[in-house]
Amino acid sequence: MKNRKYIIATTLVAAIVVASCGEKKQQAVVTDTPAISVEVQASSQNTDNAFLSASGKIEAINSANISTRMMGYVDKIYVDMGDTVTNGQLLLSINNADVSAKLAQVNAGIVEAQAAFNIAKKDFERFTVLFSEKSASQKELDDMTANYEMAKARLNAAKEMKNEVSAQLSYANIRAPFSGVVTNKFIKAGDMANPGMPLLEVEAPGKYQIMAMVPESEILGIKNNTKVDVLIKALDKVAKGTVTEVSTSAKNTGGQYMVKVVLEEMDANVLSGMYATVQFQVERKEAASALLIPLEAIVEKGQLSGVYTVSESNTALLRWLRLGRTVGAEVEVLSGLSTDESYIIKAEGKLYNGARISIQ
Repeated sequence: MKNRKYIIATTLVAAIVVASCGEKKQQAVVTDTPAISVEVQASSQNTDNAFLSASGKIEAINSANISTRMMGYVDKIYVDMGDTVTNGQLLLSINNADVSAKLAQVNAGIVEAQAAFNIAKKDFERFTVLFSEKSASQKELDDMTANYEMAKARLNAAKEMKNEVSAQLSYANIRAPFSGVVTNKFIKAGDMANPGMPLLEVEAPGKYQIMAMVPESEILGIKNNTKVDVLIKALDKVAKGTVTEVSTSAKNTGGQYMVKVVLEEMDANVLSGMYATVQFQVERKEAASALLIPLEAIVEKGQLSGVYTVSESNTALLRWLRLGRTVGAEVEVLSGLSTDESYIIKAEGKLYNGARISIQ
């Protein structure tokens, strides 16, 4: 029994020694990990923050939803999304059998009215000569004149009817209102097209604008022809823009005033529908201080945003933040970071909590 207890005790001591050696070896491995070279920056408050951020979507300046004024089945669609079209190009056609039949009737009516007009004109001219020679009475001339005027009116009415039918026929063959790109299709061949129903969307690329909604508390500080910065989130770029229109009514927009900003041309591939944040410079009597850090320093994990700070032992320490408005290439920190606290903006390796760092 004593020998058995001795064996168990010896085994436990050996296990503890092995575990201790393992921990020392692991600590040695951690200690031997090379430090990650990083660039740090000290946070500071910016008092020059007389700005206002407003979000909106980018859209083409020249854009149109194409519809028709007639009802009928779509015979054929000649374009697809992404196709480039020219002004006047045929986009789709709607079944127009009834309109074509009506046009044939109108043409027949014009032929009949033209023949009646020709006869009435000859009678009018003949009786005018006879009246001048005192071979026809005034009543006979008046009757011929009235008959001529009525025939002329019926011919004009028949021609106007043809213009009306031709206009209806033009709504059966939908053409591009300007040169651009087909960006959307709302219907397919065989569907019923109704008056006013959008069928296709065409826009002219190259010139874009943003319709931003500004609260009533800030709208008085925004003026026309003001230069602004526009942060395009999808491209991670800051573009320049100009305020071209400022709405003076928020009756139908729930207390938000619409401001139109036209983007300047840029090399990036801007697309309609991209979200953007417009930074308006507004005049304020007192500008509250704000803590701003570069967007490139932000670390995102799911719905959380943070930044790596520098601990007293020169290791990386992830700090979660509550962020506010975006100002150009910087973002406002509402909480989680103190003034004059150092944070990492660039690293030559993958950072993690407790990683040894070497500050450049």
